[in-house]
Amino acid sequence: MSTENSVPFETTLRVRDCCLCLSVQRTARSLARRFDEALRPAGLTNGQFSMLMSLNRPKPATMSSVAGLLAMDRTTLTAALKTLTRRGLVLVTPDPEDRRSRLLTLTEEGRAALAGAVPIWERTHAEVEALLGTGDVVNAAALRKGLLAIL
Repeated sequence: MSTENSVPFETTLRVRDCCLCLSVQRTARSLARRFDEALRPAGLTNGQFSMLMSLNRPKPATMSSVAGLLAMDRTTLTAALKTLTRRGLVLVTPDPEDRRSRLLTLTEEGRAALAGAVPIWERTHAEVEALLGTGDVVNAAALRKGLLAIL
C-alpha cells in the first residue's frame, strides 16, 4: 500500500478532537434523537415539531420564509410538508397574490398537535440546557450566540 497520498493517523485524531463541523454534526444527531424520542408520545418528530412551530404565526407563511427559517432548501421543505398535510396538520394553498407561490397554514389539528407537544419540548429543552450548565465558558445562551454567528 502506498503511503505517498495517505493522511497520518495523528491528523485523523486531531480532526476528531478539534473539528467544529464534526462536533456540531455529532451533537445535532444526538440532540435530534433525544427530541425525537421525547416527542414520540405526541406523534411528532423534532423536525415536524420545528416545522409546525415555524408555521405558528398570525398570517400564513410563505414557502421561502419557512425554508429560510429552518435553513432548508425548498425541495426538502416540500417533502417534509407532505407528511404533515396528509395528516391534516398543515394546509398548503396557492397565494392569491402570486398563484405560483404557496402559503402554509396550521390547521386546527396542527395547532392542537403543537399545543400538546410544547410541554414535552419545554421539559426536554430544560434537561438539555441543564447539561450545559450556567458557567461563564459554556452555557446555553453562549452556545446559541456562537451558533447564530456561523449562520
